[in-house]
Amino acid sequence: MIEEILKYNRDFVESKGYERFTTSKYPDKRIAIVTCMDTRLVELLPAALGIRNGDVKMIKNAGGVITNPFDSTMRSILVAVYELGVNEIMVIGHTGCGVQGMDASEMLHLMRERGVSDEHISLMRHCGIDLDSWLHGFDDTSAAVSETVDLISKHPLMPADVRVGGYIMDSVTGKLTVVM
Repeated sequence: MIEEILKYNRDFVESKGYERFTTSKYPDKRIAIVTCMDTRLVELLPAALGIRNGDVKMIKNAGGVITNPFDSTMRSILVAVYELGVNEIMVIGHTGCGVQGMDASEMLHLMRERGVSDEHISLMRHCGIDLDSWLHGFDDTSAAVSETVDLISKHPLMPADVRVGGYIMDSVTGKLTVVM
C-alpha cells in the first residue's frame, strides 16, 4: 500500500497538483482545531465547517483530547498561539469515537498478542509510566471535551485572551453541538 501512495505522490508532484494548495504557514482564520484522528473526519470535518487548506491549524490525536498538560498536543497548541497567530481554539470530539470506552487491560492484551513482552511492559511501569491510565479511554465524550477545554484555557502558559470552545461533531452528518 505504501508503494502505491509513493507512486501517487510522484505523479502528483510531477503534474504540479500541489499548486492549488499553496498557502503560508499562518492560518488565515487564526483558529486551531484539536480533534480526533478518526478516518470519518478527514474530509467530513473540513467540509462541515467550510474550511479549506490554509484556514486553520489542525491538531489530531486519538480521541482529540489532551491527556497531560505537557503532552505534544498542548505543545502544538502553544506553538500555534505564540508562533502562528492563533487566537481561537476549537476542541471537537465526535460521536462513535473509538477511544470512548477503550480499556487499558484489553490494549495490553492486544500488545502481548502482537509480541510485546511482559518484560517491556514491566519496564514501562518501572520507569514510572502508569499504563493503565495512559492507555485508558474516556467514558463520556462531552466530559472529555470539557476537560480538554478546561485544561487548555487554564493552562499556565495560555494567554487569557485566547478563546477556547468545545464541540461534538456527528460522525455521519457533520452537525456540531456546543459542549462549552
